[in-house]
Amino acid sequence: MRKTMIRAALAAATTLATGAVLAPVAAHAQVGQASLRGTITSPPGNAVESVTIVEVNTGFRQTVRVGPDGRYNFASLGAGTYRLEIKLATNTRNSDNFTLNVSQNAGLDIDLANTPAAPTGETTETDPGSVASNDQEIVVTGSRIRTLSGGQVGAIISQRLIEQLPQNSRNFLAFADLAPGVRFVEEGSGGQARLQGGAQRSNSINVFIDGVSQKDYVLKNGITGQDSTPGNPFPQLAVGEYQVLSSNYKAELDQVSSVAIIAGTKSGTNEFHGEGFFDYTDQNLRAKRPTEIFPTQIDKVETVDKQFGGALGGPIIKDVMHFFVSYEGKRRELPIDILPGNGVAIDSLPAQYRDIFGSYSSSFKQDLYFGKLSIQPTSRDLIELTGRYRDESGIQIGSGTAAFSTATNNKVEETRALGRWQHTEDNWVNELRVSYEDVTWGPTPLTSDIGQLFRRTDRTATSVNQYDLFRIGGGTNFQDKGQKGWTVQNDFTYTGFEGHTLKTGVKGKWVTLNSLQQNQLNGVYTYDTSLNGAGSFNDQVPYQLQFGAPSGFGNPVVESKNFQFGIYAQDDWDVNDRLTLNIGVRWDYERTPAFLDFVTPQANLTAVSAAQYPNLQNTDYNINDYISTGNNRKAFTGAIQPRLGFTYRIDEEGRFTLFGGYGRSYDRNQFDFLQQELTVGSFQTRTFQFLNANTVNPCTASATCIQWNPIYLTAEGRQQLANSSVGGGRELRFIRNDLKVPYSDQFSLGLRSRFRPVELEVGYTHVSSRDGFVYLLGNRRPDGSFFFDNPASTTDTPQSPFGFTPPGFGSILIGDNGLETNADTVYAKITKPYTETSPWSLDATYTFTEAEENRQFGETFSLDFAKISDYPTLRSVGVPRHRFVIAGSTDTPIGVSLSGKFSIESPMYMIAPLVSSVPFDRTLVGRFRDSLGDEWGRRQLDFAATKYINVGFPNDQARIRLRVDVINLMNDRNFVDFNNNPTDNTRTAGSPSVYGERSSFSVGGNPPRTIKLSAGFSF
Repeated sequence: MRKTMIRAALAAATTLATGAVLAPVAAHAQVGQASLRGTITSPPGNAVESVTIVEVNTGFRQTVRVGPDGRYNFASLGAGTYRLEIKLATNTRNSDNFTLNVSQNAGLDIDLANTPAAPTGETTETDPGSVASNDQEIVVTGSRIRTLSGGQVGAIISQRLIEQLPQNSRNFLAFADLAPGVRFVEEGSGGQARLQGGAQRSNSINVFIDGVSQKDYVLKNGITGQDSTPGNPFPQLAVGEYQVLSSNYKAELDQVSSVAIIAGTKSGTNEFHGEGFFDYTDQNLRAKRPTEIFPTQIDKVETVDKQFGGALGGPIIKDVMHFFVSYEGKRRELPIDILPGNGVAIDSLPAQYRDIFGSYSSSFKQDLYFGKLSIQPTSRDLIELTGRYRDESGIQIGSGTAAFSTATNNKVEETRALGRWQHTEDNWVNELRVSYEDVTWGPTPLTSDIGQLFRRTDRTATSVNQYDLFRIGGGTNFQDKGQKGWTVQNDFTYTGFEGHTLKTGVKGKWVTLNSLQQNQLNGVYTYDTSLNGAGSFNDQVPYQLQFGAPSGFGNPVVESKNFQFGIYAQDDWDVNDRLTLNIGVRWDYERTPAFLDFVTPQANLTAVSAAQYPNLQNTDYNINDYISTGNNRKAFTGAIQPRLGFTYRIDEEGRFTLFGGYGRSYDRNQFDFLQQELTVGSFQTRTFQFLNANTVNPCTASATCIQWNPIYLTAEGRQQLANSSVGGGRELRFIRNDLKVPYSDQFSLGLRSRFRPVELEVGYTHVSSRDGFVYLLGNRRPDGSFFFDNPASTTDTPQSPFGFTPPGFGSILIGDNGLETNADTVYAKITKPYTETSPWSLDATYTFTEAEENRQFGETFSLDFAKISDYPTLRSVGVPRHRFVIAGSTDTPIGVSLSGKFSIESPMYMIAPLVSSVPFDRTLVGRFRDSLGDEWGRRQLDFAATKYINVGFPNDQARIRLRVDVINLMNDRNFVDFNNNPTDNTRTAGSPSVYGERSSFSVGGNPPRTIKLSAGFSF
């Protein structure tokens, strides 16, 4: 069988061998490939024999036989510009030029008996600049190419959009928000960005570059290297174009439950082409940020943003071997704001702490390299070798309540390589792909010192609210995590059955996941500043100390040699000339030895035993469900995922198309959660509480609730605490043995219409995600309860049982499934693509979303209630109800290209705990933030103007590019801090805002009006 599979993998005819160096080229994979099929009706007495598709930029040709009924099928094509040569019995007819996008599933029917012809050499509307070279009539395809993508909902981000639209960071994913339900969130003032789909978190996305998954198996932001970094995942110069899918993808895509990005890279051609660029802005080219104006005027904080790079591609052996290389660098100094929490006035705090607040700069450096070698030994074979290297570092801290001294030295290094071999025969295409990856992420503290967290308590007659005020001291983030391994994948497409395009694929991956986590090495001391009453500021007696310390057993580096396996089958079935069904199913499996083979240490078993901790005897969960023997855990095998879709052409011309679909998509459990059972066994977080120091949730005297002693501020004192009891205050973590894998169910229904040259689409999607991973508090009171209402008190409130830990140990945390989201979306989308004969483009999307979640967006630790089912399902805080995005570009007669992008969304929702004594209740409440003007919550208009100057050297395509981008042209102030204290309805000098209002002048990662200057050269 192995020999058979290897033989079947020898393959590769491709029309995507070499696209123009600056033109989009497909992902060169079944994932990301375009396809074209349809029916050709021949004139009477002049039958069609074959049809050849020609890639205009390279001249590469692929020929298929036409069936007796006139059907043809090109199953695997790269994105690019094509024309058809149709061979009839007595002559040959040629089509005009048309474009296929990355991953487009296209249909084109041609009636040669009735199709109008254009005179030879005349350019049609869809012609990007060339026509057939023979003397036969030109078949006008016009706008008759239709989409057969079933229930897929998304958008195509073309090379034109990537090159022309204004942007600040050169992150090629920045335009993904043109797809319904997708947000590109630049949330960190240090430049951090993430991609989000609907109500799901960023770890549920996946990006496929040249058909290879970029999934991060360890960390949270979905793709490797993107955890807490302003770096770009891939050099933008090397990206051809990409497709954004927000729901209902086909069976080829794996390890994704929200947004899928399918991108293709550029390749060299038979001509040398290249380009270089330099972008620049600084504080003199931007407006003042609000924190530099209010409450008092200050000088602008230093800001420097330099981005530069180049690309070169061309032939090594003409028509046989081509190369493409690119490099991009980024150097940034970006301002951030340190402010007290919840809008508390700086001058209301003790004088010795006021100097930590204000504006500072974070720094960042990144270098990205990419190279590609394309070899086409025969007309049926293509071999590609690609490599990528990423190196970045910097001092990272975002706007917030943490002082600059708590910043992190960040380090990311990533190496990837891909070898691909594709072969095509008359009715089948096979592709073998082998890839390698090595990714590390290693943050360390900028300052090595103790940390101090100050929390404030606000009380009313019946309720209480405690929140973070500010944090000072050293950083806590010391980690080294990553993944390294190989992937082998084979995909096979068969078109020999009339009306069917059958695809099957299998993938095996051997990847080693590693994690070293030694956070809070110097300890974090938490203070209730209201300990001595309102108006006082306690900074002498903390109520809690958490610090990390080695346990003396176990390896601090957790390593897991994972095996992943996936298999799928897909049939694109043209039932008739109007109805197409997309029927697919896939199954995925992953084995994580670090989780499956883990044996719960005896010390942990003793700590939670009935003899040592009887609190669990009458509680609402069974601790035995979370205790592993090394043999009682099984890998999840239920990841069967049906993917169904349909496309129905309502009218004969195909101007109106009804589409819809259903699909289930499994993601995976993030290794960063699973490894914590082992991590706390080798380097453990110790938690000690101190008597009479917490006015909200005081602890009861025990081995880990003791009297405060100033010696505990020293390393010697912390060591005393670690040695003071059997558990040393260390935390206990357990994960459910029969852990499931998170997934989403996706439904879509919509209507596409084409009114030449504009395309319209309206639709509805429903996405529900289930079984997300969550950590719950396993502590219980002596009677097994979570909350306790003291009948002798009328002022006590429901509080989590943090003080009721196993003797000598810290808290029990139990990992389980249970996070849920639902998102119902109605959207409308307008698209007008750019062509040379109609040199303007327009992409606009309006989205209305009702989204809900049972845990606040982005939160994994759920320690406020006993069970995840106790949390109320509320509106999602991560999804605006209304969102509108529009982007456009145009060429002008004076040789200047203009482009712009405008986005506006309604205010976000926010959730906060509300705890009261009368009635005795803990719940979560929410409301929308106050609007920032005319009912909007965020608004930004960006503009760019580009002037091209032809220089004619070293070739006639050489030109200089001069460009200016104006980011946030209207200088909208998109504030990010809002008062989220439900009990705060009174303005005071120390807290001038009330619940729901803006509480500071910080705009986070939202830029003020900024001018970016660019210069470039291409040939």
